[in-house]
Amino acid sequence: MTLLDWLTSRKKGLADLSRSELRRQELLIEKDRSRMMTRIKKLAEDKRKVFESGATEKTPEVRQALAQEFEMKTTEQLMVARQLNLRSKELLTVSRLRMMRESHDRSAKVGGKLGLVSERDMLKLGKMIESDAIRAEVYQERLDEILKLGTEVDEAAAERTGSGSEVMRIWERMDTGAIADTTEAFDEADRRVRDQQQAAADE
Repeated sequence: MTLLDWLTSRKKGLADLSRSELRRQELLIEKDRSRMMTRIKKLAEDKRKVFESGATEKTPEVRQALAQEFEMKTTEQLMVARQLNLRSKELLTVSRLRMMRESHDRSAKVGGKLGLVSERDMLKLGKMIESDAIRAEVYQERLDEILKLGTEVDEAAAERTGSGSEVMRIWERMDTGAIADTTEAFDEADRRVRDQQQAAADE
């Protein structure tokens, strides 16, 4: 059951969910998302083996069968990737709402509802979650605009996004061969993220 199915099948609105309910959904989506990432990696590994086998195969019939197998695995990989994109957007939604709920509960200035997620907003989010054309990165920006997050949550999200960008840069340098050693790359990424988060904490 997807996040949207879970919400629409219950009387309780999104803004009424408790921290524990949001965290429970967050864990379920994380588990499903991890399973999909594992499946995508397995398919990529299988495809490589099929391709290498076909490259050395001289029998036309066997090579044709291997080509079909490669195509089928690619199709499945793309299907799982679309589901992964959907789950990633659902995870962003639940995580943001949990952060809002925690902030709201700490301040205890308003009783009951968060009052920030209308039915119209939920429809917008639902369409964006289901759209394959909207990647998780773009969805995150639009989600934050709709939810109108408070300063505390915005700063936390910006801190994580900035740290993640540092890791992405290291990976890109590894892709181009600028960093060849995995241990060196990990140490560099870890140092940059730690430095950035420490700088943010000191401000």
